[in-house]
Amino acid sequence: MIQKQIWIISLVIVTSATGLGDIDQEDSLEDKTKGSKYWTCYCNDASCSGETCVGRVCYVTESYASESEGISRAKGCFNNSIKEHCSSLMSNLKEHCCEWDFCNKDKVLNVTINPSLVTLLLVTVLPSVIFIVILFLVIAWIYKAKLHRRNRLLAMPSDFDDADMLKASVVGDSTLGEFLDEYCTTGSGSGLPFLVQRTVARQITLVECVGKGRYGEVWRGTWQGENVAVKIFSSRDEQSWFRETEIYNTVLLRHENILGFIASDMTSRNSSTQLWLITHYHDDGSLYDYLQRTSVDSEGCLKLALSIICGLVHLHVEIFGTQGKAAIAHRDLKSRNILVKANKQCCIADLGLAVMHSQNGDYLDIGNNPRVGTKRYMAPEVLDETIRTDSFESYKQTDLWAYGLVLWEICRRTVVNGMVEDYRPPFFDVVPHDPSFEDMRKVVCIDQQRPNISNTWSSDNILSAMTKIMRECWFSSPSARLTALRIKKTLNKLRSSLDQIKQEC
Repeated sequence: MIQKQIWIISLVIVTSATGLGDIDQEDSLEDKTKGSKYWTCYCNDASCSGETCVGRVCYVTESYASESEGISRAKGCFNNSIKEHCSSLMSNLKEHCCEWDFCNKDKVLNVTINPSLVTLLLVTVLPSVIFIVILFLVIAWIYKAKLHRRNRLLAMPSDFDDADMLKASVVGDSTLGEFLDEYCTTGSGSGLPFLVQRTVARQITLVECVGKGRYGEVWRGTWQGENVAVKIFSSRDEQSWFRETEIYNTVLLRHENILGFIASDMTSRNSSTQLWLITHYHDDGSLYDYLQRTSVDSEGCLKLALSIICGLVHLHVEIFGTQGKAAIAHRDLKSRNILVKANKQCCIADLGLAVMHSQNGDYLDIGNNPRVGTKRYMAPEVLDETIRTDSFESYKQTDLWAYGLVLWEICRRTVVNGMVEDYRPPFFDVVPHDPSFEDMRKVVCIDQQRPNISNTWSSDNILSAMTKIMRECWFSSPSARLTALRIKKTLNKLRSSLDQIKQEC
């Protein structure tokens, strides 16, 4: 009996020692319902004796320490409950716990990687630095190009070869007319060679100031016994000087109804820099001055009007070919910027705000002048800021609006049936002497007012035709206005009719 009891106790002890798997199997079945027993887990930790371990919880952890070490993953088991593990974790450390056999074997957590300071700088700061460098290079390139153009316009004598020096040495042997004919050929642009321009400028003697404006002063000067006009720009209006110089030197602009350009120079006098633009001199001055002291007959009115539109057509048209010219819109056409020649024709001056356009590549050169046009002559689309600034046609249409106002000024000073009106600027009766932008916008855009047309003009054939042209230049819709070429053709027909009547008489 005693031996039988000893055998049973030994069997229990052996079973307890060797039968753990059977207990685990039973525990596994029980754990699926109670969650409190042991599971076989995949293990790759250093503490593992093999590829598996047994515990109450299987786990997977992923952590990111550094760029060099990368992501480390650990899998194993715990003998504690889930609540004591897998609770709150950092963003660069994730842990997953589960409770069934090998539940951690294929689990991937995709831990969040916090970038290092270097990486953060590369991602955020480097693009900004690259952008700033590119912007600096673009600005530097634009400045260098501008400086190159200016140096080309103001090239020192030492920059030219001996042939140019020889030409400059014989300048005094010619009169101004012969001199200009020699150098200003149709194949060499509208201006003189750059060295000759500087040579001429330094031989000019200023005689008297004949005009002042916001741009500076106009002087009558003499060169080799000939009168020339010297427009001296103030330093704050340098862009206007540069723009006029650039246009005169780069396009074929010579035309009888465009002010003749002679030279441009930057000089230093009385410890200050002076910007000179030298042109032909006209004793009668501007059309504004001329109309205040002189009235005209209907034939004289037609002559003035036709010469202005001929100059405007030459500006607006593009001449194609290797010796062509770009199309140009004036943008500041008014009676003060039109000069009266000795033959009582007009020529257009002041190209400081001009816009150039070439159909080759649809290139539009607006320039870099912050100055705006004269408010009294601004078209409705400029005043209400609806003008298409990317369209060259828009700028030409503003010139036609202003031409209609200049035409009105001429017609007021035209004698009809022995009567003539005093000179007045456009809109003199509805805006102040120096109108503001808002003054003009209210009158032109909101109230839709236009200059008054005298009833007496209808009794004269020429003034009646002028009236029709004016009104077609003053449409609110820019596209409805006449073109310069159409006006030129109309006035030429009117002149032909007048010439025929004179011949018959």
